[in-house]
Amino acid sequence: MIQRWIRFLHLDTVRFGTLDGDKIRVFKGDMFDGPSRTDIAINLADVTVLTPVVPGKVLAMWNNFHALGKKLGLAPPPEPLYLMKPPTSFLAPGGTIRKPRTDAKVAFEGELAIVIGSTCSGVTVESAPDHIFGYTCANDVTVGEIIQRDPTFPQWVRAKGFDTFCPFGPVIATGLNPAMLVVRTILNGEVRQDYPVNDMVFSVAELVSMISQDMTLEPGDLLLCGTSVGVGSMRPGSTIEVEIDGIGTLTNRFE
Repeated sequence: MIQRWIRFLHLDTVRFGTLDGDKIRVFKGDMFDGPSRTDIAINLADVTVLTPVVPGKVLAMWNNFHALGKKLGLAPPPEPLYLMKPPTSFLAPGGTIRKPRTDAKVAFEGELAIVIGSTCSGVTVESAPDHIFGYTCANDVTVGEIIQRDPTFPQWVRAKGFDTFCPFGPVIATGLNPAMLVVRTILNGEVRQDYPVNDMVFSVAELVSMISQDMTLEPGDLLLCGTSVGVGSMRPGSTIEVEIDGIGTLTNRFE
């Protein structure tokens, strides 16, 4: 059964619940640990949608799709390559991605994000799905020119860590088969990315297992699975949408 969990602000109170059409069924407690359903239902139009979770950390993959690696002339990596995005980069659906103080091009990267549901450290590939709560949409916004600006130190975190550079949401969907999903990124009404998740070098379960060998993953942490072909730049005034069937559409402006 697919459920779509949403976190929101209503009457100056942060709440969470499940989304069904234009209604939110409010829950109480801990989203990741036996939340209790209430009798309260709220219209989606009457709330401010927040990021569906507040992660302790966000890890973003690089070179995790065969098609993009082939286009860039990169061999598949032997292990996941990833960076961290800071909490100041987190941005809710409907929020504005702010142009950094640079004239360099700012790129969109539509991605599937894994939401961790329970603490895992050193887990096997077989047990990794037990630690996944669900999936959401993400945009791994990047100033690509910065990455190789200093030949002595690739600046991945800086290039991808500017304020507002990690929009994600609008919901966390549970009960999905990630291998069946397709990520679409739409810039000003034009589809720019349309790629299958099953083209990943490392599957969802492999990412969770292999990264958990390095560091403990905790409830609410996000793993951005990486992106594929079609990445491009945004001009100020643009609207960027990341759409995944079963999850929904993450929409943000770039100004």
